[in-house]
Amino acid sequence: MIKLTLLIKNYILEKLKISFFFIKMLFSSLSTGPRLFLLIVFCLILGASTTIFVGKVQDFVALISANKNKNKMSLEKEPIILLSERQIKDEAIEIGAVVSGNITRKFRVSATVEADSSRLVRVAAKVHGVVAQLRKRLGALVEQDEVIAVIDSREIADAKSEYLAAKVSFDLQANLFDRERGLFEKKITAETLYLKAKAVFTEAKLRLDLARQKLSSLDVQEDEISKLDKQPLGRLREKEILAPISGKVLDRLVNIGQPVTNDTQLYVIADLSEVEVYLSVPIEELSSLQKGQSVELMSPDGTKYQGKIEIVHSVLTPETRMGKVIAYFKTPTYSLSPGTLLTAEIETARSATSLVIPRAAVQIINNQPSVFVRVDEGFVLRSVELGEKDERFVEVRRGLVLDERIATLNTAALKHAYLAERVQNAQ
Repeated sequence: MIKLTLLIKNYILEKLKISFFFIKMLFSSLSTGPRLFLLIVFCLILGASTTIFVGKVQDFVALISANKNKNKMSLEKEPIILLSERQIKDEAIEIGAVVSGNITRKFRVSATVEADSSRLVRVAAKVHGVVAQLRKRLGALVEQDEVIAVIDSREIADAKSEYLAAKVSFDLQANLFDRERGLFEKKITAETLYLKAKAVFTEAKLRLDLARQKLSSLDVQEDEISKLDKQPLGRLREKEILAPISGKVLDRLVNIGQPVTNDTQLYVIADLSEVEVYLSVPIEELSSLQKGQSVELMSPDGTKYQGKIEIVHSVLTPETRMGKVIAYFKTPTYSLSPGTLLTAEIETARSATSLVIPRAAVQIINNQPSVFVRVDEGFVLRSVELGEKDERFVEVRRGLVLDERIATLNTAALKHAYLAERVQNAQ
């Protein structure tokens, strides 16, 4: 800057010398009056020119100084935000490492939960009678072979009575047959009596088998049949309805005292440990889906369920112009109920492996995406170049290296501290 000032000074002096030389020569050839007038004009012109020239020089010097200061500031190191471990903990600032990963492309669709048709059972009365008991309410959980209803049925009473009579007859004829066979083997009785006893015994056995088969057709379980002879007479009219599967009662279709027939439905029970979910997918996304693709289902309370696509229908729904896709989700706690409307997220693409960081780690400072890198004394700001992003992560193309530690959560507090530090340094 000093050299530049000296050069300008020497240039001005040289030009003044030349000007004075020409004026001296001009003055020598003029009379006194014109000489005075010319001198006044020359002084005015010289004063105005000098003022303009000096102003331009000052502006040029100021511009050079500003550029120099700007370059100097650009080369300065970013200030370190001094924070101790305790302060970091108090501000709830989380620190994580830069990792390698993938950015996934996803889209969301509406989803409707339905019971798996292969796990849904409609429980029928199977006998004529009147509903005497209903032991399960709507929405109740049931275990397989648990008694859920009782039907008062004359039909079942007749079948049980027929079985008991056939059993008594069978037991009697079995004893008589054993006696006659023993006598026949000892040559005490005639063969005719033995064969007659055998025929009667066989007939009694056949009647017992038929009576047992009739009870089985009325859905009376084998263990109940074996205990009928010990059952009180007042319970012969009762037909216990058992749950065929473990699950949840989706519907109760009758009331106590209501007459029923053998095909009357009493309950609808579904095993909701795995459910079907119908997804309404836009036509432009159907081609990107295939069987076995992962789907994430989100409930209103924030719970997420992982499932897989099983069926992709190519036929569109006329009303909505949407494709129907069916996915299956496992829910051991029966937390998804049929008919529930939810939102599903389907992953369709995944980027190549690159450096990724949480989106919460990025702050926009000076119109540049930046992160706060962990150093010994605290944190330092660093600008980064970002690439693709999804809901959780963003790709880092330049500015960070693998395993470098950065602030990943509550970085707004660091941004405020950084801006305050810059204002203080500027003052």
